[in-house]
Parts: sequence; structure tokens; C-alpha cells
Amino acid sequence: MTQSTPSRHAVVIGGSLAGLLAAAVLAEYATVTIIDADALPDGPTPRRGLPQARHVHVMWSGGARAVEEILPGIGEQWTAAGAIRRSLPTDLVTLTARGWIPRCAEKQFSISCSRDLLDSVVRARVTALPGVTLLQRSRVRGLEGSAARITGVRVDTPDGEGVVVEADLVVDAGGRGSRALGWLEAAGAGRIRYSEVDSGLVYATRLFEAPEGAHELGFPIVNVQSDPRVPVPGRTATIVPIENGQWQATLSGTRGGRPTNDPDAFVPFAKGVRHPIVGELLEGRAPLGDVAVTQGTAGRRIHYEKADLPDGFFAVGDSVATFNPLYGQGMTVAAQGLLAVRALLRNGGLARPGFGNAAQRALAPPVATAWELAASQDIRYPGATGTRPRPGAGLLDAYVSRLVAGATTQEPLTAAFLEVITMTSPPTHWLRPDIVRRVLRASPRGALKAPPLTAAERAVAGLVGAAGAGGGRELGADPAGRAR
Repeated sequence: MTQSTPSRHAVVIGGSLAGLLAAAVLAEYATVTIIDADALPDGPTPRRGLPQARHVHVMWSGGARAVEEILPGIGEQWTAAGAIRRSLPTDLVTLTARGWIPRCAEKQFSISCSRDLLDSVVRARVTALPGVTLLQRSRVRGLEGSAARITGVRVDTPDGEGVVVEADLVVDAGGRGSRALGWLEAAGAGRIRYSEVDSGLVYATRLFEAPEGAHELGFPIVNVQSDPRVPVPGRTATIVPIENGQWQATLSGTRGGRPTNDPDAFVPFAKGVRHPIVGELLEGRAPLGDVAVTQGTAGRRIHYEKADLPDGFFAVGDSVATFNPLYGQGMTVAAQGLLAVRALLRNGGLARPGFGNAAQRALAPPVATAWELAASQDIRYPGATGTRPRPGAGLLDAYVSRLVAGATTQEPLTAAFLEVITMTSPPTHWLRPDIVRRVLRASPRGALKAPPLTAAERAVAGLVGAAGAGGGRELGADPAGRAR
């Protein structure tokens, strides 16, 4: 691998996960300055610029593998810091739109922890790389350059306003609050198209003390999803066991069925979704802190890849596309896109003509995949606004719905479902001939009738009533959810 000269310099706007991974990729070829408005903490503590960190975040196996390629060994560092590697669907109790997924041998996995822990481990790793520096408590006010080329940024630092930081490349990882779209248009880049879908989603999260023995038992993630086929507000409830013996519980609801910050309404809301299991598990648990509520979760995709951008610039992460947070796509999309950018760098470096535009196009495929998956569901909820489905989308939706139904009874379809949901493979994986044949033969006969919690899990959670797998069968697993 041939690295570029040390004189090359890249600026990354934003020190969240996407910005840190961008810095790690670029550090092989240039010195990198990460600019963030916050004073970034040394450990897993909250920061003002990432308020959504209070809610459940999912690092799917597709994203974890991509981050591992960028930062080898990061998975072990996450678990050493307290994160939990969860086998899917072995360590998952989930009610999909078409029924309960059986707990069978591992097909994919996820990393369970707070967003603050996830970021802190990556931040410590990236900021220790040679040539990477942090410019903290500093706010980028604009881009320097012209419609032909971006040459740096203007920054308000603790020592002065309007300081110009020159750069061969500027990467915008400023998140939902990014102002780069306006900056580029002001620089003469022309009008850049964007798409939006707003389901009206609001989500609320509260931490709870996990029951004694739950961590040692390996208590599963528990999730009740909404059914977008039914014309009622989409409401969900999720418990994710995280570090420090805590349960992170997140509720969500679209227009007409939103959660609030009322602590007395939290558990009743959870019991009022399609199945009450999450509320039943939380009832009587000691809460840890107040209810955090986030609004303004509309999905937005800026089509930078179709614009004629100035050279020396590209955007990544939530600066390019924001998704309904329930799908857990954002971190994975950013990591997979930056792997594609790294491939470009290794095939020409920053000296490659038109690198910024090429990088933006390389980032587009995972963005497009996630956008289609999320937007096609979000637009179906009552009162949703935005781009309507394309002609013929109904047929594809019917096929996917049948596949999800099949995933509740056929282990190969469970594997296929998780292969795409975890962003390990694109949705075209679902169109493989062997999968199509199984989907066409899928039947709900033998599907689980209740959440597949084991007797031991029910006992540690203090649930009364029927124990075991919930009146159905578990494919390829014993009553504890382990593979046979």
C-alpha cells in the first residue's frame, strides 16, 4: 500500500461514530483533524451533541464486521468495556409483523451496549492513531473554496472566530444538524435534491435495574414490533440488556399513538403494544433516571451522489441520510460506506482526480439499500408524509411479508431474514432461487403463539403463568434457546 505525502491534510466535521471511522480510514493517507463543538469525554459519558445516545442503538453484525475491518480487534475492546455480543436469533425474543421469530442457532449477531460506551471505545482507539488530532469546543461555520474545489473550513475555536483550517479534503460527519447542504449551495454547487419520509415517530427511553441474575443468565433482547399493514399508529417496545446490569427500554409510536415523558405512563404504554411482554418485564423494576423523549425523527436522504460536488469534499453518516431509528441502520450504513471509501483510497489515494465525488458515489449503495427498506415501511403509517412507493412496490411488499411469515416457522428463512435485516447482505439475497422456493411454500402452521422465553428467563424476571417457549416450537434449539 502506497501512502500519500505527509503534507496532505483532511478535516472531519463531527466526532461521532461516522466521523471517527472516517478519520481512521483517512489516517492511512493524511494527517486528520476532527473538529467537534463538544468537549469530547474520555469515557462512556453523555455529551450534548449526541442527545439520541440516550436511546437504544443497535450495532448489527453487518456494521460490526465493517468496523472490525477498519479497526481490527474493536469487537473484543467493546466486550472488554462491558458490551454484550448477542447471538441472533438465539438471544432474541422478537415479535415481527408476521409473528414470533423462533430462537435457533446463531445466524447473525449484534453488539448490545449504550451508545456512549460504543462511541467511547472507538474514540479512544481513533484518537490514538498517528496523525489524528482533535479540535474540541469548536464549531464549523462554513466551507472555504469555490464550486470547483473546497479548500478548508471556517471555525469558531475557543481562541478565536472565523479561523480558517486549510485541508486537501473536508468530510462532513456533522449528523442530523449538518449545514453542509446550504454551504455547498452557497459555494455555487447548485441545488441538491433530497427525499424525505416522516412517519411522525416519537420515541422514549428509560433505564431500569435488571433483575438479579439476568446478566449471568444471558437474558435476551425482547422486542415487539408494529405491523405497518394495519392502518393504526405504529407502536413498539424494546428491552436491550446493556452494561452495568441495566435494561435500556425504548418505546416508540407514530401519529396518534406516541409515548410521552410521563414516567407513570411508560410501563402502561409498553403493555399496550401488540403484545404486553415488554411492559410485563418492566413492571416492578426499579427505574434509573427520567424518561428521555426524542421527536423530529423524519427520514431524510440528500442525493449528494447525483450532484456535481466541488472536489475536496464528501459527506457521510447522518449528514447524508437519516433513518427511522427503530431499524438500527445508521451506524452500519456509515461503516459499510467508509469501507468502500477505503477501497478507493487504496486505489489511488487522495491524489485521485475527483476523489470527493467518487467517494460520495461509493457511499451511496448501502445508503440506498437502507433507505428503501426503511422508507417503504414508514410511509404506510397513518398520517405519514413523503415520497410514495414506486409502481410495483406492492408486489414486492407482499413477497417480503410472506418471507417474514416464513421466518417464523422455517429456519432457512429465519436465516435469510436476518441476513438482510442485519445488513450483512443486500435485499437481493431474498430473491435467490432457493429462498424464493421456500417463500412460496411458507406456511404459518406450527408458529409460536407467545414469546419464546425459557422457564429460567421467566423465573429470573419474576413472570408468573406459563413457562417455556410460549406454546410453539423452536427450530433447532433446546428449551433454553441453545442449538441442538
